[in-house]
Amino acid sequence: MTGTVDATQELAAFLRARRERLDPQAVGLPRRRSRRTPGLRREEVAELAGVSTDYVVRLEQGRGLRPSAGVLEALARALRLGPDERAYLFDLARQRLPDDGKPATMVSPALELLVADLSPLPAMVVNHRYDVLTWNREMARLYLDFDTLPPAQRNSMWICLLHPGMSEFFADRERTVREGIADLRAAWAAHPEDRVLAELIGEFRSRSAEFEELWAKRDVRVNGRGQKTMLHPEVGPVTVAFEVLAPMQDPDQRLIIYRAADDDSQAALDRLSAR
Repeated sequence: MTGTVDATQELAAFLRARRERLDPQAVGLPRRRSRRTPGLRREEVAELAGVSTDYVVRLEQGRGLRPSAGVLEALARALRLGPDERAYLFDLARQRLPDDGKPATMVSPALELLVADLSPLPAMVVNHRYDVLTWNREMARLYLDFDTLPPAQRNSMWICLLHPGMSEFFADRERTVREGIADLRAAWAAHPEDRVLAELIGEFRSRSAEFEELWAKRDVRVNGRGQKTMLHPEVGPVTVAFEVLAPMQDPDQRLIIYRAADDDSQAALDRLSAR
């Protein structure tokens, strides 16, 4: 009967299993008739990973080693692990999976179709920088027509802070901005090598006293659901409940879905959809 995970022993078993299933020819080694066990030898894994054979032996024996992220990355390459296996290896070693340095700037066709199919619910997809990657017409009518903005400004935090027409859009602007900045700070820490995000934060700090004041508080909170009231110039106050979902195949992206929080807000959204 499987119980809770003994991470050290499971790490050892996982490394052994992946070593034993790997064809030597797949890593450029000749197939030898004298091999009595399948897969690679420990010394071959050690050589490919740039570590000592004794280190690999101790890892596979579950002797309590805590490999660094760099060693784990080297082992993942040596064992030809796929993305999910690599993530599993880092989880077992209690290490944060390194950022691949490639934030999402496009959505998959399937996710883009899903956003369109969510109509009449307003929906959009953003990445960890708050770049708006795709949206449906209901979101554009409620929030802003993103097509009217240059790509560099198609960012929900930029729009909230710096777009001249949005300064009075949210009924509780201070809370909306504060929660957004707390979420952005978590993303900033999770992507320390993202220079574009760092430059974006630098722009916010230099151009928005509001951002600079709240950023200095160092609040951190990932806000996955809640409510906000928008003061729409055409249909008046609209209160929405929002839910933020993360696609498993695109973990850098967030699908944001709005729905009316009360009957008056639903009537307002219906009027927007009818236009």
